[in-house]
Amino acid sequence: MPAPDPRAHPLTDGPLDLRAFLHAIPKVELHCHLFGTVRKATFIDLVERAGAPIAREEIEAFYTRGDKPVGVLRVLRALDAHLIRHPDDLYRLTHEYLEDAASHNVRHAEFFWNPTGTVHVSGIPYADAQAAIVRAIGDAGRDFGIAGRLVPSIDREASPEAALELVDWMVAHRAEDVVGLGIDYREVDRPPELFALAYQRAREAGFKTTAHAGEFGMPWHNVATALDMLQVDRVDHGYTIIDAPDFARRCAEQGVVFTVVPTNSYYLRTLAPERWALDHPIRQMAALGLRLHPNTDDPTLHHVTPTGAWEMMVRDFGFGLDALHGFMLNGLDAAWMDSGQRQAWRDTWSAEFQALRARLSPAALAALPNP
Repeated sequence: MPAPDPRAHPLTDGPLDLRAFLHAIPKVELHCHLFGTVRKATFIDLVERAGAPIAREEIEAFYTRGDKPVGVLRVLRALDAHLIRHPDDLYRLTHEYLEDAASHNVRHAEFFWNPTGTVHVSGIPYADAQAAIVRAIGDAGRDFGIAGRLVPSIDREASPEAALELVDWMVAHRAEDVVGLGIDYREVDRPPELFALAYQRAREAGFKTTAHAGEFGMPWHNVATALDMLQVDRVDHGYTIIDAPDFARRCAEQGVVFTVVPTNSYYLRTLAPERWALDHPIRQMAALGLRLHPNTDDPTLHHVTPTGAWEMMVRDFGFGLDALHGFMLNGLDAAWMDSGQRQAWRDTWSAEFQALRARLSPAALAALPNP
């Protein structure tokens, strides 16, 4: 792949404050939803083109994140229902997301897309939609030096039959940059086992797999089912695993990577503000020895960037520089990339990390928590 564009993450030659350091470290992004990356200006453009089926006040509400934020699923559904009508719309969203990610030195991004809504609600055939996204991935690689990988995802609020249909589409229209299967949307009353056959079919076809599990406060055994029945390669969220310490220790021993989201809406709503950072499962997961990697999830709707997500791991959850280095390596190990590329990046990224670490200013070092 092309080398990252240095214009996307310029550095001065002098000492670095913490934000500049976190901006500059090389990153992967493994847990991000394409529809959750839509820029506000793009959303407004799409609304106006569609004849303004969504009032401007509602758009403002979509992009407002208060102290007790509501979920973002309504925005994602609005895109399918009203705004995404052409393959070029998906191209635009993908190219803009990868541009934004690359500007924070994300060099490899694996992102989710829900084809069931695109095909059955937006009315775009799967082959055309996937081709537009893949074309944007190629163009972004040339334009911004970022490797993009697409992860079509089951809409768990739809039927198991729709999930099988999705996997059939993936098999029929295989593309190099389409690497695996995920599952998302609301987990409540939609446990992983409902979709076991779709996961089996995807594995048999050679796709990698991941699953949202243990989100929205759903029980820890959803995480166990995702790992033991669906046989996923990594877990998205997974927070309620802290309720089963023995199972968590097993996952730690097996080296399972959890793609966590510091801005997860559920805990911002349900934990008291003064206790949020102290009681958050991310902190407890690390204490149980689990391998974590921080991600943005729905960056424009969560009001977070890749740099901001990493900053929260330090500022809010108290992780030090050694932990951050570990998170970086966890992301590489969990990424679906060529093993030679992974090993090369483990070596070069570690060297970059240590070089940047040596440039941290005395004030930045003094503000860091103990490792």
